[in-house]
Amino acid sequence: MTPSVLSTRSLHPRDQFDAWRTWFSPVFDISRGRDESCFIAENKVWDLGGLLVSRVSAPSVRVLRARSNLRRAPIDHWVLSYCRHGSTGIRTKASSLVASSGVPYLWSFGDESESERTEVDRIQILLPRDTHGEMASVLDASTGSVLNSPWGHLLGEYMMLLDRWLPHLNSGELPPMTAAVRSMVFACVAPSADRIALANGEIGRVNLERARQAVRGNLKSPSLSPSSLGAIVGISRSALYRLFEHIGGVGHYIQQQRLLAAYSALSDPANRQSIQSVSADFCFKDASTFSRAFKREFGQSPSDVRAAAASGIPSSPPSRMRENPRGERFIDAVK
Repeated sequence: MTPSVLSTRSLHPRDQFDAWRTWFSPVFDISRGRDESCFIAENKVWDLGGLLVSRVSAPSVRVLRARSNLRRAPIDHWVLSYCRHGSTGIRTKASSLVASSGVPYLWSFGDESESERTEVDRIQILLPRDTHGEMASVLDASTGSVLNSPWGHLLGEYMMLLDRWLPHLNSGELPPMTAAVRSMVFACVAPSADRIALANGEIGRVNLERARQAVRGNLKSPSLSPSSLGAIVGISRSALYRLFEHIGGVGHYIQQQRLLAAYSALSDPANRQSIQSVSADFCFKDASTFSRAFKREFGQSPSDVRAAAASGIPSSPPSRMRENPRGERFIDAVK
């Protein structure tokens, strides 16, 4: 799926901010937050059919949506924003908020507003009122608020995963994607048993990513195990096992990631550690256990990989062993 893209990078510095301001007019009137020689910014917008997702990277600005803007561009969308970096303050007649990075917040194009933000890297979900009317009472009740709650943080993590999925989305995958995003937003903005049940698959995908990150961050910890991982992620042991069932189980995944990290260390010509030291680093009880597991997974012994690295021969593990650099595709997740 190809997004619509506005980038100022190729423009002359004197033209960059004007191009950015013009692109957003008449929805907003934008002025610079700081007077700098250039204004390098990018906005990617994916149309999922019924909702939009945007990824914005831009310097600081002040943004006004006045009555004249509402009249010239009567767009009435709710906007869920999540800043990976940077912070935003928004003021309306009814409320004001300040959102720092890592916390989602909800606002609306339908309100007169003034906002100031620092340099940001931000992901947004835009929900048109005319196609999400059944959510109106719930979203209106939370408009103008920072979602600084466990469910809000879960939603922020989901938005990060969404950003990874979108570049690899096909047009035929739009309906399930749109339905899944709607269910996740509804569940996280106003949690209830029914809404959480509808979003259960999406919640599981966030928890799976949390678990994967926890494993990668603790590969050298002897305490990392299926038992401890559930406590790190904050889910039950049975829920954890269900998350990893389709990829061979929790214990298998932990060992696989340790073996991949060991492979990377042994294939690095600059790494002078002994094979025994590498095996101990990644919590194998002895070098022989490590060697057997290594050869079973890669079809090569640790010494084979070390020798290839020393002779300058490029070496990488089989593709089936490597983490998908794009992340799990959405359509694979919902099948």
